[in-house]
Amino acid sequence: MSFFQRCKILTLAGCGMAATLAYASPARQTPATLPKALLPQTFGGWQMQGPARTNLDPAVADPANAAVLKEYRFTDFASATYARDDGRTLKIRAARFADASGAFGAYTFYLQPDMRSEGIGDQGASLGERVLFYRGSVLVDALFSQESPMAGAELRELAGDLPSPAGSAANLPTFIEFMPRPQYVANTQKYAMGPAALAAMTSPVPAGLVDFNQSAEVSLGDYNTPSGEATLMLISYPTPQLAADHLRRIDAAHQIAQPQAGELTISCSGGFCDKRTGPIVAIASGPASAGDAKSLLGMVNYEANVTWNTPSDQHQVHDLYMLILNVVILCAILGGLAIVAGVAFGGFRILMKRWFPERVFDRPEQIEFISLRLTETVLEIPSQSGNDDAEPRPRNRA
Repeated sequence: MSFFQRCKILTLAGCGMAATLAYASPARQTPATLPKALLPQTFGGWQMQGPARTNLDPAVADPANAAVLKEYRFTDFASATYARDDGRTLKIRAARFADASGAFGAYTFYLQPDMRSEGIGDQGASLGERVLFYRGSVLVDALFSQESPMAGAELRELAGDLPSPAGSAANLPTFIEFMPRPQYVANTQKYAMGPAALAAMTSPVPAGLVDFNQSAEVSLGDYNTPSGEATLMLISYPTPQLAADHLRRIDAAHQIAQPQAGELTISCSGGFCDKRTGPIVAIASGPASAGDAKSLLGMVNYEANVTWNTPSDQHQVHDLYMLILNVVILCAILGGLAIVAGVAFGGFRILMKRWFPERVFDRPEQIEFISLRLTETVLEIPSQSGNDDAEPRPRNRA
């Protein structure tokens, strides 16, 4: 078997081993369902007292609002008590959700209008000794035994230690970006994913008309207008067709005539105005005048954003990609090693033949070959039928 045939066999064997190792790599065998611990043992000078109490039941996290937590896709809960050397204590309750949308919704559900905004996590607010914030898919409710000017910095360190969701689970609902910022009343935005959460809010449209069975999402907020305060409600549906169909139902319930113009036409009846923009139904209600309500709705305009390079979060696709990548890399390495070994072996042989001719390779005593002796003289003997006295004539074979 030649040298290059051996290299080819080794390369194929290495590729097979790479495929096996890549498919059975520890990263693939690690269960993706094993969650990271919610709360750290220490942070910012605080030390956990005893083990953290964990539970998978939303009724343990909040017995009065267990149904709301389920709608926000609650996954698990942890609580712990921390202490410092100066005697202060801190009680922390943390709830994890399936994605950042659930944590954001739960944050808005528990957020109180009289809280002060804090730069902790993705969003945070405080009221006295209590601090509420969320980061990624985790909502944290912290209660200090006494106020401290360093509480914010300490909780920011805690926020950095919280587990973060991967891929699209870290994204918030896109339609909440269409909530106008001018005239917004701080800490009044609410986000609902189901009827239980919406029932606990002051909503101008009941859950039956919203129809959460069609994957609807709701965002609410209060706004100050010259004629009074108004509540703005955005209902997001998967398609514009579903939004148009539900808008007709909402208009029928409020006895509003169907508009004849395009989707940006605003219809009003009493203190209730609505319109559709793309897959979003926008509603303004309250003591504000119809003109102010229309002005508020005029600031809500849907714009579609097309993303071409959205990453996939499917584990099977990622594992197959890593398998192929590992095989290609190892084949390239083995192929490079085979080329280098071939060049080195051939170059060494050529150098040895130049430096030590007939001493290392091609030595005469080791060379064996078959000689046909084609230059030897052969005698021709005439046949018996010819002249018997004829003499043989020599002939060269060459």
